[in-house]
Amino acid sequence: MTATEKLKAFGNPLDRATAQALDAADPLAKYRDQFMIADPDTCYLDGNSLGRLPKATVDTVNSFLTDEWGTQLVDGWSHWIDQATDAGDLLGKVCLGAAAGQTLVQDTTSVNFYQACVAAINARPGRKTVIIDAANFPTDRFILQGIAKQLGLNLITLNNDGTGGPGATDIATTDELVTPELLTPFLNDDVALVTLQVIHYRSGAQPNVKAITDLCRANGTLVVWDASHAVGSVDLRFDEWGVDLAVGCTYKYLNAGPGAPAWIYVRKELQNQIGAPIQGWFAQDKQFEMGPFFEPTTTEMRRFQIASPSIIGIRMVQSSLHMIEEAGIGAIAAKAQLGTELMLALFDAWLVPLGFSLITPRDADLRGGHISIVHTDAKKIAAALRTMKNVVPDFRTPSGIRLAIAPLPTSFTEVYDGFARLRDLVQSRDYLNLQDNGSRVT
Repeated sequence: MTATEKLKAFGNPLDRATAQALDAADPLAKYRDQFMIADPDTCYLDGNSLGRLPKATVDTVNSFLTDEWGTQLVDGWSHWIDQATDAGDLLGKVCLGAAAGQTLVQDTTSVNFYQACVAAINARPGRKTVIIDAANFPTDRFILQGIAKQLGLNLITLNNDGTGGPGATDIATTDELVTPELLTPFLNDDVALVTLQVIHYRSGAQPNVKAITDLCRANGTLVVWDASHAVGSVDLRFDEWGVDLAVGCTYKYLNAGPGAPAWIYVRKELQNQIGAPIQGWFAQDKQFEMGPFFEPTTTEMRRFQIASPSIIGIRMVQSSLHMIEEAGIGAIAAKAQLGTELMLALFDAWLVPLGFSLITPRDADLRGGHISIVHTDAKKIAAALRTMKNVVPDFRTPSGIRLAIAPLPTSFTEVYDGFARLRDLVQSRDYLNLQDNGSRVT
């Protein structure tokens, strides 16, 4: 049964009673009470930017502070030392479809992305071309631009959103989606690296990870996937898909908190073929001998660890992962598809007549946990939703509003009410009276 058919089975999506029926039948509904929700009237549709706080995380952090750091002091490192690996194995099992020994929870997405890209490029000596898309997240584009400049590489930017960039080449695509067919003409024996998003941060489009990875592997090219906007809302199957390298954050659908440690994944078979470009002391074989020369550890995934991990941050990641493990990523992904299907039904009926358009695929298998809608007054509308309607979305330049369902804390009724308030706001045109608050955060 398709997502559209599942939705219609509960009734007319334009009736609030249908959203309430969806909640009544939702196997994940009980998890909403496990999050801190300060104002029950708030329609929080921005879990794709920052997830809500799990109540268990408060207890986890307090326990760590008082029962471990406070009492054990430096002796705590005897069991903290490998927690980047322990948390990585849990994340791989729960969210990535990845066996143990391939994931670390550490550092930031940006640092991990740099590590993965340079490692991939160095593993393909003689190849001088790297490929990214214009719709990719700014940090990824900027980091790769810096790498290309530093190493003297040819950077191709697939211009899938019209914004261009270094080496921009137009491609004829819909909803920013990069397909194997569109990528094929750019692959040759000079391409060392391709890097794309598992879910496009703006449009929410989901490329075929396996097909693109297989295509690039046949060309001798490595792929680095950024799964920041996918992990925790999409049923990822890295081992099954043969993913080479991937990175992502933990503070969106994983609800681990602002600035929580990120993660890096390196396929097991690849770990002894590539080297980490940043040689930190955690990657040293005999770490505590403090020797004069770098000798990489024989524990292959630890070769990608740089320095002491944030233990308190890792505990926040683990706290959320235990909840996700109990709920099941399959059920979570199914709710994300059904929730975004409800959004599309409300969008078609209520928002299209008000001048909105859509830049997210309608096929549920080609999108993640958020949709992106476009309006000429998007920035003012998004800001007014917060101040006038108690709805939290986010604005993405130049004219997009992203709206997400975080499957564990977000209810279907919350989605329905958020869209109803959006409709009413735009119909009233009250948003035109909003004054800019001067914040650069959107």
